[in-house]
Amino acid sequence: MKQVNPKTSYSFEFFPPKTAEGMANLRNVRDELATFSPEFFSVTFGAGGSTRDRTMESVLEIQAAGYGAAPHISCISSSKEEIRELLQAYQAKGIKRLVTLRGDIPSGEVSAGDFKYANELVSFIRAETGDWFHLEVAAYPEFHPEAGSAQKDLDNFKRKIDAGADSAITQYFYNVDAYFRFVEAAQKLGVTAPIIPGIMPIYNYTQLARFSNVCGAEIPRWLRLRLEAYGDDLASLRAFGADVVTEICAKLIASGVDKMHFYTLNQAGIIGQIIRQL
Repeated sequence: MKQVNPKTSYSFEFFPPKTAEGMANLRNVRDELATFSPEFFSVTFGAGGSTRDRTMESVLEIQAAGYGAAPHISCISSSKEEIRELLQAYQAKGIKRLVTLRGDIPSGEVSAGDFKYANELVSFIRAETGDWFHLEVAAYPEFHPEAGSAQKDLDNFKRKIDAGADSAITQYFYNVDAYFRFVEAAQKLGVTAPIIPGIMPIYNYTQLARFSNVCGAEIPRWLRLRLEAYGDDLASLRAFGADVVTEICAKLIASGVDKMHFYTLNQAGIIGQIIRQL
């Protein structure tokens, strides 16, 4: 298998733990993944800002440990004043990178707040803070499940870049051609910002299928059937899944991709195995 390009860099995504035990585990995971010299660790932001305080707490602890930290910030159901306060708090703490999203609509939510789309949030952040933050936005190689068409989704993506985003992180995928075709289509629209592939290790088929149904990421039929066949044999499923994801990463690197973003689910073992296999 092709050797990792020494210029390949990684970033890792966490969710904010709910308990002291979860936070202790996250520290261990963070320190294990830090051996791969990541560009940054990001921390997700719950629907409607439901994890706002825990997100900030996790991010500031990562930063205090000496690592690059990037909070997610989503705007759905938020007011401009709430977002302004959050931006000012992160600026005061010296945070320089944000993962900027519309966010999931909370169940039962009535008001969308002052923002309807992520490009509006990007524009607002630029107006409020200038070039202080490096802004990441989301991209969907297999297209957002709410998009009316592939072209509309590409147009929406370009709006986020034109609003001032510096780079994008994709939804995970298991079809490498979907990523390459999305990048090519975006570049034809004039997008020059880096589009970093999001990588999801395979931990559990039921969990992965649930995630994929919600976010629109396709599990190819051949892969789905292989994963289903393992049943409760998680060890074999994860070994097979690690090989599949390693091959995806190898294909990306062989085609010149020099950055990858891993969705960790606050676990390190399989990701470490994948990177070492590369």
